[in-house]
Amino acid sequence: MIILALDSSGLVASVAIANEEALLAEYTINYKKTHSQTLLPMLDEIARMVDLDLSNIDAIAVSAGPGSFTGLRIGSATAKGLGLAMNKPIISVPTVDSLAYNLHGTDKLVCPIMDARRDQVYTGLYEFIGDKLSIISSQKAVSIDEIIDEINKIGRETVFLGDAVPIQRDRIKETIKVAYTFAPIHMNRQRAGSTAALAIEYYKMGQVEPAAEHKPIYLRMSQAERERAERLRREEKGD
Repeated sequence: MIILALDSSGLVASVAIANEEALLAEYTINYKKTHSQTLLPMLDEIARMVDLDLSNIDAIAVSAGPGSFTGLRIGSATAKGLGLAMNKPIISVPTVDSLAYNLHGTDKLVCPIMDARRDQVYTGLYEFIGDKLSIISSQKAVSIDEIIDEINKIGRETVFLGDAVPIQRDRIKETIKVAYTFAPIHMNRQRAGSTAALAIEYYKMGQVEPAAEHKPIYLRMSQAERERAERLRREEKGD
């Protein structure tokens, strides 16, 4: 089994190729570049480096959301286009789940936090039972105080990771009542390698979809959609 994985859900752009035995290649950039300009060249580069004919992959995994609306659209469109062109299924991996998978094997509670703006984070709570990722609280968009309140009620030592850590670090320190740490730099952002590893488990369970049916997971409306809904609401009230 060979899985191609893509992640462009945030500032990070990441591409990986993996099988059941190893992560064969991973190309990750955490820099302000347009994902639409980087993903396919990154894919071409790692495929060339490992002498991979893309027609030999079994499925395309993509970090399907939540995350940046533009980034998710680019990643999903890339995965969908490749899937349709090569007649390969897609494995949709929830972004927050994939981020949590960076810390595979930890005995601590895992809390990914991604910046969702509007005073919210995309987050969830996870633990590892043996070698399996277990979801305690599914991914969602909430305030940092809400997720910290959940952690305090559970009462377990927690590891935080994600691009919202620098933004929310002080608030975490002010409100948390349990022992906590922050993941080191090589584990604290999205990685297509983790998306690929989790996708392999999904593939074994048959959790795949035809490329034509794939769509991102946004969790909430985009700013444009919110503005349109508000405009329609005002028009209905005659404001």
